[in-house]
Amino acid sequence: AGSLSSSTLERLKGFVCPSEPQGRGPLGPGNAGGGSEDADGGPEDAGVSVTSAPCGISKSGYTPLEQQYLQIKEQHKDALLAVECGYKYRFFGEDAEKAAKQLNIFCHLDHNFMTCSIPTHRLYVHVRRLVSQGYKVGVVKQTETSAIKASGANKNTLFTRQLSALYTKSTLVGEDVNPVHSLVDVEEGECDVVTDPPESYLLCLSETWDKPRKQLTIGLVAVQPSTGDVLLDCFVDGSTRCELEGRVLKVNPAEILVPSDLSDSSHRLLQSIVTASVQAGDGVRIEKRESAQFDFASAMNTVTEFYCHTQDSGSRPLSSIASLESPVVCCLGPLIHYLTEFNLQRVLLSICERQGAVCEILESDSVTLPSVRALLFRLPDLERGVCSIYHKKCSTQEFYLISSSLSRLGVELQALLPSIQSQLSSSLLRGLLLDTPELLAPAHNFLKVLNEKAAKSGDKRELFCDLSGFPVLQERRVEIQSVLTEIQDHRTEVRYTLRTPTLDYVRVSGQEFLIEVKNSMVSVVPSDWVKISSTKAVSRYQSPYLIGRCRSLSQLREQLLIDSQKEWTNFLQYVSFIHHLQYINFMLLTSIQSGERVDGDRQIVIRDGRHPVIDLLMGEHTQYVPNNTELQGDGRRTLIITGPNMGGKSSYIRQVALVSIMAQVGSYVPATEARLGILDGIYTRMGASDSIYKGRSTFMEELTEASEIITRATERSLVILDELGRGTSTHDGIAIAYATLEYFIRDVKSLTLFVTHYPPLCELEKVYPLHVGNFHMAFLLNEPDIATDGSAGQVQPEFITFLYQLTEGAAGQSYGLNVARLAEIPEAVLHIAARKAQELKNIVDARRYTYKDTHCPKQWDTLSAEQLSLAFC
Repeated sequence: AGSLSSSTLERLKGFVCPSEPQGRGPLGPGNAGGGSEDADGGPEDAGVSVTSAPCGISKSGYTPLEQQYLQIKEQHKDALLAVECGYKYRFFGEDAEKAAKQLNIFCHLDHNFMTCSIPTHRLYVHVRRLVSQGYKVGVVKQTETSAIKASGANKNTLFTRQLSALYTKSTLVGEDVNPVHSLVDVEEGECDVVTDPPESYLLCLSETWDKPRKQLTIGLVAVQPSTGDVLLDCFVDGSTRCELEGRVLKVNPAEILVPSDLSDSSHRLLQSIVTASVQAGDGVRIEKRESAQFDFASAMNTVTEFYCHTQDSGSRPLSSIASLESPVVCCLGPLIHYLTEFNLQRVLLSICERQGAVCEILESDSVTLPSVRALLFRLPDLERGVCSIYHKKCSTQEFYLISSSLSRLGVELQALLPSIQSQLSSSLLRGLLLDTPELLAPAHNFLKVLNEKAAKSGDKRELFCDLSGFPVLQERRVEIQSVLTEIQDHRTEVRYTLRTPTLDYVRVSGQEFLIEVKNSMVSVVPSDWVKISSTKAVSRYQSPYLIGRCRSLSQLREQLLIDSQKEWTNFLQYVSFIHHLQYINFMLLTSIQSGERVDGDRQIVIRDGRHPVIDLLMGEHTQYVPNNTELQGDGRRTLIITGPNMGGKSSYIRQVALVSIMAQVGSYVPATEARLGILDGIYTRMGASDSIYKGRSTFMEELTEASEIITRATERSLVILDELGRGTSTHDGIAIAYATLEYFIRDVKSLTLFVTHYPPLCELEKVYPLHVGNFHMAFLLNEPDIATDGSAGQVQPEFITFLYQLTEGAAGQSYGLNVARLAEIPEAVLHIAARKAQELKNIVDARRYTYKDTHCPKQWDTLSAEQLSLAFC
């Protein structure tokens, strides 16, 4: 019934409160907790009306706190609500049961709901645990303090609360979830900061079906709210969703936003990715939204309204947003709606012309850059910190860390300005570095305004040194000082009463202004004084005047904290150089830490390359055989690789693919030397697998993947095909493999590695001598012995020793019987197979010689691969 889960109802059945008068039935929503004290300390008011109470349950049966929870829960049904109640956060109902299970804490029945709680200072830990399991968590905070409430007219009513923040895996921004515990040495950038993995993108997908063309176009927008990174893409995908799968796996999102009417193929793909992520211990969260938000007209209205009402400097102009592909716009609209719920929508206002600027920066080879790089390496996580400031969600500790680091950076860059001016040829990079010290100048002023000790400890009441710009805080401080003066002046009367001229107030267990009297002198203590605490030796009191003044002091201090929080938020609002910092940070880190300039030529040149995984697994004591690779877009761009089974062909081509990927992302590569141009894609067709649920055979799956590669690959792609055509008859397989490979050589002109067991394909080297080379994995062969006694006609299978070395030239055979021997096929079977293989070889050789005798040598050399294949087979 209502919001009570089945497990909660089971606990309620038959439960009777023993302290209730006889005649009251089982504890239930209608009569539970009547007349009891509310969890907030106020008496329960059964007459409060709640419009959001679940049907079937009497509204008057809920405590005021429960009614308040239900009101907020009605507006955020999909979130687990952590409600601040004094020194702890409480969960209620199903939220409590889910939270208790995930956090491994105790859950019990309290009034009408199951409940569990966590300490306030551990909020960030538990929120992170819950969102890591795919939950959306809402933090509901008290907007009143106890001292202020006690002095007001509503002192006997419930504390007011409201939702202050929502968090999911991709929206962990703010001091609630990113606290800075300590700043040991700000100057050296040493701090204890909770950080997220770099893969915390929020990914939004849209689908557009073109009926006339019968093709699906997918739009993609990925945003990382904690750093401000935004990725855009638009592409046509096939029924297998290979393109979508590749992009989702590359982005590795923490959360995916999709329309409710997502196609079945895309839904199955995403579910498989989610399942795999859950098994890996870090599940991806999928959020479904109304499909109407993804309509182009609706999304464009949202985008137009959002960017038209934005005055942030450095933000994208509306014209550039409107010029994006319609599937991308269809993602931006829902993304704006979603981020607005978390108050993170401003992340979509800045990252405008980064790509062009980075390309410009990479042209500089100045020796000044290592010096700048050394400065950057000493900085904390600027990208995350600056974005936290931008969202006005950072803590005082984090802000002080960022400001002090930027202040130091500005001073050190100022010293490098002469060399920057004289040595850098790139006007963009030179202008960026020359302007940076001036742009960082406000950081010096921020440090002057802030009290270092208070900033590091998170004390917002003492945060600002100079209050001339904060009249509200200045007035509140004057009021507090006035009360403190009155309390200090009261000591004269206390000393006279107790006849102790040197008496002073003491502070015990956080309670101030206590009058400590030896127990031997308690007889002189006035009867109206209130005893606060005592020991065997002394007793501590407060006079009625002190009690009143301390109450006023507490109220003023709490009001000061509220005012300080408001001023802190306003202070962050006017940190105007944040846009510049985001741009500076990205440009400097991207360009200067990227290392050597990437060659733009179409080439892959690797010296002594190794497989990064196999090399690691084999360990130090087993030498991995390195291999060279050389592919040139204008020269030999295709390698046809043959050789015995298990000779290392597939490992070698995987090695080239992995080294290429690592080089593209700027990583170190397992090679003595590597020179690679920029690739627009790496396309592979490897392995053998069917798709039974789609009714597709292994061969059909191979050809489907090959077809997509033919469609997608360009001259700037690396294409790897492993044994294409093996799933059908010899003639058809050779024909398909030959035609496909020639298409890549002649038309696509991609960098290609083609592994095959079909010898006729090696003849393409003669047809395209400038662009094709034959290679094989080297081996040592123990030739088979043919029995001469004639008794059994036995032929011994060959024995192969693998050398795992890429060698120029084609291999004549695949030596499959060697693999059969290694697989422990019975000897009798091996002998028969060897004899049959020898017979077939003799037949092919006879055909070859007969065919060759009918043609002159010149004609033989000019035969096509198709004619050769007929001769050989």
